[in-house]
Amino acid sequence: MGKISNQQLIEKLSTQFGEKITSLSEPFGLLTFEVAVEDIHEVLGLLKNDSILKFNFLTDITAVHYPEKEKALAVVYHLHSFVNNVRVRIKVFVPVSNPTVPTATSLWEGANWMERETFDFYGIQFSGHPNLVRILNVDDMTVFPMRKEYALEDPNRVDKKDFFFGR
Repeated sequence: MGKISNQQLIEKLSTQFGEKITSLSEPFGLLTFEVAVEDIHEVLGLLKNDSILKFNFLTDITAVHYPEKEKALAVVYHLHSFVNNVRVRIKVFVPVSNPTVPTATSLWEGANWMERETFDFYGIQFSGHPNLVRILNVDDMTVFPMRKEYALEDPNRVDKKDFFFGR
């Protein structure tokens, strides 16, 4: 158990941001919440720079595609406070038509490559990023492979028909 509890963290965030913090949950004890895109940099800044919270380690930045939602792309941040031994997950939802989120490189230099990877696979634009180019896929690729926009199987393949498997 850490030096601060999830409840203390929720109280601190609610005092500072009020209704801007939404969808609070604690799956497996990991405090998870959502923030609007215009508030994410301020929330991340508080979590990192607060003298009590001290979320000094950015564990990961990634994304998830929820094609059934209006704002279908979620940028997910995982932070860790080594001082308090507490972790937190923050989600920011953006539409596929304008997937733009402010960069976290001004807070954590390690965000640079994490944001590049998230851009490369999901097409999230991190405004203010110093070098937002593809990092793992070929430079002239025109799609974002982790988005759920394409069928997983070729519908014309005859060896995958149900009658071959007794269905």
